Amino acid sequence: MKVAVLGAGNGGCAVAADMSLRGHDVTLIKTSHAMHNENFKYLIDNNGKIALDEFGEYKETHISHVTTDLSAASDCEIIIIYIQTKYHEALIERLIPYLRENQIVLINPGYLSTAYFLKHGVRDDVIIAEAESSFIDCRIKSPGVIKVGFRNVRNPIGVFPVSRKDEAAKKLDQLGFPFTYLNSVVEAALHNPNLIVHTVGAIMSIPRIEKTNGEYCMYHEVFTPSVWKILEKLDSEKMDILEKLGFERLSYVEACKFRNSLNDARDAKEVFFWYAAMPTRAKGPIVVDSRYISEDVPQGLVMLEALGKHMGIPTPIASSLIELATAALGRDMRKEGRSPEKLGQENITKILVDCGHKVY
Repeated sequence: MKVAVLGAGNGGCAVAADMSLRGHDVTLIKTSHAMHNENFKYLIDNNGKIALDEFGEYKETHISHVTTDLSAASDCEIIIIYIQTKYHEALIERLIPYLRENQIVLINPGYLSTAYFLKHGVRDDVIIAEAESSFIDCRIKSPGVIKVGFRNVRNPIGVFPVSRKDEAAKKLDQLGFPFTYLNSVVEAALHNPNLIVHTVGAIMSIPRIEKTNGEYCMYHEVFTPSVWKILEKLDSEKMDILEKLGFERLSYVEACKFRNSLNDARDAKEVFFWYAAMPTRAKGPIVVDSRYISEDVPQGLVMLEALGKHMGIPTPIASSLIELATAALGRDMRKEGRSPEKLGQENITKILVDCGHKVY
């Protein structure tokens, strides 16, 4: 299958390599010069040569095409967007002119970026899918080498329009990742784990990050009993929105367990702390103004708050965390984020109507 991966960072390179090992014709497209330029130059100079280093097993392959030409995506059946969510809208606006009939665009993670496709006039016959989280937890170890830390055992996906979910699943399943399918892209957006764990964890870690000068691992240190109570309150606000829309009231830890473990009899909270304690967890956040806050607060919490306002559901914890992040970073997170104005109220409405739920 011909697949394009937009974004040549950690996740994009890992997924491109993984699909290449399965025999897919993969085009890896770097969408900016902001990061990982040395690694990308290596791929260009070495005919797409790349390796996955996964728990002692070293697998080499070649990505078929490595380029900065966004138009190369037009020849592919599936396009996977694998960049930071704060850059989604700008990339989507650039991508739309190159889309053709019946292509599938999979956004990983989504954070309701389907609304941006609608906002910028995507053609009606394009299928949009949103993933909850990265399929492979990894880091670029050295140019051309990706160190894999963890793989999801399930990858929940939402599809828009819902009426084409089965059609999309037949194609997406050919990629070889263990996908499961949700009832809407809204579920995928709200079950992005970074919405809950990154925002609470990083904001409550601010003194520790600054005190250690970056020698810090949030997953290993921050989730004390009191911080966990804050996380649960935020998670409850997310579930209030899911419940009012008619979706399952699924907690963060249950969603985490579903993605990360198979046939596991342990309590979901226990599974989370096992996952958090893994020695392969990367350091971070190592600075306060990191993606844990500067991405997941405006793109995640502001989006959650927007949905709450749209349906008349209060989100005091989400709103408080937005205010704290705004004060700590010295800039307005709502202006940077997925507000109703930026997503478009009419686009939010269209997505909610598509999955058959009431609009408030």
